[in-house]
Amino acid sequence: MLHVPPLPGSPQATLPFQAIRDFVLRDAKALIEGGISNLMIENFGDTPFFPGTVPAHTVAHLTAIANEVTTRFPAAELGINVLRNDGCSALAIAAATGASFVRVNILSGARLTDQGIIQGIAHNLLRLRKQLAAEDVAILADVDVKHSAPLAQRRLSDEIEDVIKRGHADAIIVSGNATGSSVDKTQLTEAVAAAGSTPVLLGSGVTAGTIAKLAGVAAGCIIGTAVKRDGNVHEPVDVQRVREIVSVSS
Repeated sequence: MLHVPPLPGSPQATLPFQAIRDFVLRDAKALIEGGISNLMIENFGDTPFFPGTVPAHTVAHLTAIANEVTTRFPAAELGINVLRNDGCSALAIAAATGASFVRVNILSGARLTDQGIIQGIAHNLLRLRKQLAAEDVAILADVDVKHSAPLAQRRLSDEIEDVIKRGHADAIIVSGNATGSSVDKTQLTEAVAAAGSTPVLLGSGVTAGTIAKLAGVAAGCIIGTAVKRDGNVHEPVDVQRVREIVSVSS
């Protein structure tokens, strides 16, 4: 993960844009030096998040950062996540910068979140991908996404079936209850069985101590907190922690 500090215009913003960009580029360099080849940019610092469409200046800043990352690290596969659920802006950024995938927290259905009720955006996102001729940009969709609750109880397998067959997700993401929280292995196993040939990724809580066990079940992992200095999600990436995770997962 490339966690972007609060961007200009967001309530917690303190840094000029150049400093924010440099922070992200240093993290990208540390991740790649540590052996990571896939990166994902996320406006992590922009709390409280918009439930849907973010302002134009947020899209502009994220596009500029993403372009810098793809220019400086052309061999890396890059993904875009625009929190909380602006998948259309993420897709537009990806199409403009050559990024390979987007993450969408709520692609299908609806969830109760700290931003209120957020509804799925598959109907708009898939049409935009077609309009932009960006079918090569993969859609990674969360199920039972962290920092949220269902409006009504459903079986995880039913939710996954809808996200894949009706929302047309290219991969699904299973996470714990919050950022850095571990994934329940029983839930992960259920998700993999329900997803069939669609890849299932771990979305939170992966550490050097758990990756070998969990990665044997999932197709891949999204790692943020565990590679940060002292395991603090707000700190810069620690290249030694990256190397440790890469070494135990290979």
